[in-house]
Amino acid sequence: MRIGALGQVTGVDPETIRYYERIGLLPAPTRRANGYRAYGPAHLERLAFIRHCRALDMPLADVQRLLHLLDHPLDDCQDVDQLIDTHLAHVQGRLQSLQALTRQLEQLRGRCHGQHATAECGILHELVAAAQGESCVCHSGSVQAPLKDVQRSVSQTG
Repeated sequence: MRIGALGQVTGVDPETIRYYERIGLLPAPTRRANGYRAYGPAHLERLAFIRHCRALDMPLADVQRLLHLLDHPLDDCQDVDQLIDTHLAHVQGRLQSLQALTRQLEQLRGRCHGQHATAECGILHELVAAAQGESCVCHSGSVQAPLKDVQRSVSQTG
């Protein structure tokens, strides 16, 4: 099949397929007499594998490592386990960060209710206060001290 068909079947943009070829994730396909790439079932299977790994938010380096292990079926599977454990820990850390962000945004959202002029918007007041180095409801002082130091430094030099 041609690159467009491969892209349609897998949901991967043809430019991404070419990129995967350039970096070695996909083997180079054979070329037809007219110069078009000719992809076979092995390309389809490998690209589907890559796409699934990417859907799991795995970085390309991890996908490449998994493909290497897939190509070496006699290697110890402990490397696969470790790679997934590391990725899982990374995702769990991101999830905790996103949960903290959710709490911050909820606190910020609680500062404004109803319809009124933007001059009276509690959310905008909080964001402006934080930008000026004051305490804000969503960060409770965690980023304010460094900002105050920067402001002091700028005012002394400028």
